[in-house]
Amino acid sequence: MVTAPGDDGAGPRSTRWRVDITPLRTSRDFRLIFLSGLITNLGAMISYVVIPFQVATITGSFVAVGLIGLFELLPLIVFGLYGGALADSVDRRVMVIATESAVAVTMLVLLVNTLLPSPQLWTLYTMAMLLAAIDGLQRPSLDAMIPRVVEHDQLAAAGALNSFRWTFGSIVGPAIGGVLLSLGGAAVAYGVDVLTSLIAIGLLWSVSSIRAEGSSDDRPSIRHITEGMRYAWTRKDLLGTYAIDLIAMVFAFPYALFPFLAQDLHAEWALGLLYAAGAVGSLIVSVTSGWTSNVHRHGRAIVMAAAVWGLGIALVGTTTSLPLILAFLAVAGGADMISGIFRGVMWNQTIPDEVRGRMAGIELLSYSIGPLLGQVRSSAAASMTSLRMSFISGGVLCIIGVAMSAIALPSLWTYDDRTNVHAIRERERRSRNDT
Repeated sequence: MVTAPGDDGAGPRSTRWRVDITPLRTSRDFRLIFLSGLITNLGAMISYVVIPFQVATITGSFVAVGLIGLFELLPLIVFGLYGGALADSVDRRVMVIATESAVAVTMLVLLVNTLLPSPQLWTLYTMAMLLAAIDGLQRPSLDAMIPRVVEHDQLAAAGALNSFRWTFGSIVGPAIGGVLLSLGGAAVAYGVDVLTSLIAIGLLWSVSSIRAEGSSDDRPSIRHITEGMRYAWTRKDLLGTYAIDLIAMVFAFPYALFPFLAQDLHAEWALGLLYAAGAVGSLIVSVTSGWTSNVHRHGRAIVMAAAVWGLGIALVGTTTSLPLILAFLAVAGGADMISGIFRGVMWNQTIPDEVRGRMAGIELLSYSIGPLLGQVRSSAAASMTSLRMSFISGGVLCIIGVAMSAIALPSLWTYDDRTNVHAIRERERRSRNDT
């Protein structure tokens, strides 16, 4: 899958493992989108820590904290699909700016609620639901902008850079949130989140207008959404990417068990390390992702990476050694990042721009719902069997499910961007537009 060392066109050996920053150098709009996303993602991760902290402080209930994810699920599903239809009908830049403005207003409401003598629990739940709805509306437009501002042969590099941005925020954002909570409380944390949204809006204001090719002034409707679903159904290779991601997350996303694992290891102090280990593995892959541009069989890479994710999670349940557990989680996180990079490349290289937003809405659901269901599965399996068996069974089921998907959807396994008709068509279309 990777060009052998010394092959022509592969580039110097010293640069093959570095993250490829070419899209940042060649595309002004991508630079602006990347920087705004980096900043606003830090803010989002701060709130990711602060909202559950406030709920826990008010209620003292684990169930009350867990309900946040449940309340977020329905808005994410409904507005993710509708946001995809909007992304194919309106100016995507305007859509992202409008939704980021809504995030800033939501953070202001949370800030005011925090300053009340008795912060209201219902406000926290309502704003969490609203943030999920805003994310569902924004993400399809944001994702659909990338193929329009980056050269076709630089999409793998752009995907790796976006993955790095997300992973960096996932590691640094919660840490900043914890520091802000300890130094100034929730009000300061929400204030910083408002500031990150305002900075992001300022950067996005300079991005060029980006409307979907062939878009009309027709209002988004159920018909638009079903047309997108029909297109997805005709693309079995795309269905394979959705299925692989959903299977991996539903069966092998055990993050809800980490507090219990830390207790079982008599290492409560290591809880933060357990949460961070996967992100560290993802970050390592991101900063050494130069090789991804030389991979052409993306479907095969997705299948193998998802299987390694499952293997890493299963191995966690086989040992009581904390260093080994952290290593296995890092391997799993790195594999998940590889799968994510190549899923993004397949989507961006082959989906026509006129349906790109709606496909991004479906993608949002595939990688957002899985972790929520995975928390339920892992907790239920642990209660019915044991803590370690939940890790082992989830990893094994993930590997089996991934293998079955690859067999049932052979067009995913055989996908090659050099010969795939959809990739060739998009490459030719981009070439015509550039000339």
